[in-house]
Amino acid sequence: MKPSPHPSSGPERPAPALPALPGRRGFLGGLLATAALAAAGPALATPARAAARPAPAPAPRATRPLLLGTYTSEAGGGTGIGTAAYDTATGAITPGPVITGVDNPSYLALHPSGSTVYAVAEQEAGAVTAVRLAPDGAYEVLGSRPTGGSGTTHLSVHPSGRWLLSANYGSGGVAVHPIAEDGALGERTDLVTHSSPPPGPGQGGPHAHQIVTAPDGGHVLAVDLGTDTVYTYALDESAGTLTEVSRAALAPGSGPRHLAFHPGGRSAYLACELDNTLVVCAYDPATGALTPGPGQSTGTGSGTSYPAQPVVTGDGAYVYLANRGPNSLTRYAVEDDGAALRLLDTVPVGGDWPRQLALSPDSSLLFAANQRSSTVTVFRVGPDGSLTVVGDPFPAPVAVCVLPLP
Repeated sequence: MKPSPHPSSGPERPAPALPALPGRRGFLGGLLATAALAAAGPALATPARAAARPAPAPAPRATRPLLLGTYTSEAGGGTGIGTAAYDTATGAITPGPVITGVDNPSYLALHPSGSTVYAVAEQEAGAVTAVRLAPDGAYEVLGSRPTGGSGTTHLSVHPSGRWLLSANYGSGGVAVHPIAEDGALGERTDLVTHSSPPPGPGQGGPHAHQIVTAPDGGHVLAVDLGTDTVYTYALDESAGTLTEVSRAALAPGSGPRHLAFHPGGRSAYLACELDNTLVVCAYDPATGALTPGPGQSTGTGSGTSYPAQPVVTGDGAYVYLANRGPNSLTRYAVEDDGAALRLLDTVPVGGDWPRQLALSPDSSLLFAANQRSSTVTVFRVGPDGSLTVVGDPFPAPVAVCVLPLP
């Protein structure tokens, strides 16, 4: 199959042609060839008018674990899941040993108990792996299970802690695995392929990019870049099976990638990487229906910004968006109880190709995993949501995921 220039095996756009992008591993294995990005335009100069949040009380200084995802099969990549520690007061990162025996762990998720971490194996034969963590830093790889699809790119743990949900980008479907009491994974209980609607413009098929449980806990949402659709499922918590209950159509060719919920549970923010927008969506917990609004600017000017992922502060006051094209972060103020966003500004990310963002548990620090520069940059989040870079970029081979632990 002909590889696509899109970082997630996305479409070839009409003239003028989009630059070739290596970000997403193709489902035939290997990263796509690197090419120069289109020059990004000037950042939006909208003045920040958001009301400042009360400054939190200084937290006791402590060091907490940090896990790092990478590609083990790429030249210059890692050899497993990287470990590190971050200072909760200063944001400084100290390197640790590598958890070996885990292939292509490009995305990580923590069990609610904090005792087990799960990793995708983003490769042709997609899989998910469980790793038990011990307080003393020891670990045990509990084994892997096939997802039944290819290019497994995202996973999350259901709030009950009993089910692992995963998204297969290459084959365009989602899978469910049971989680045992010791954190190990059982045989897959369900696999759903997105067979409709037809692929969007330039797409060769469905490309499930994310699967996440809504705050109500009763619905599971799968974001599919290939079909420009977000599917809502009900999860049978006894059988571990998914039943579709709703779907939301995005603009053709928009390329929805990742969404993040407002803590109020009635709004979500969806990054569309192919049309450079962030979409505010209304969410109905009773039905699971997601209703997208119009696409909003990323504030990155002309050129293609390839927005990757939004994150929301714990108090629901601010949203941040990673833009891979111009290597920047966009800051939005949340208004109307989550139903509206106001673009404030953009700041340089301090690295190349910010693939994924993560907030510390108290939302005082923001971490950016920069794939092409093999670095993690750290920002302090101010009471007004402003971002101030902390220290020098931390070296991490082909950093594609960063997971700060509580």
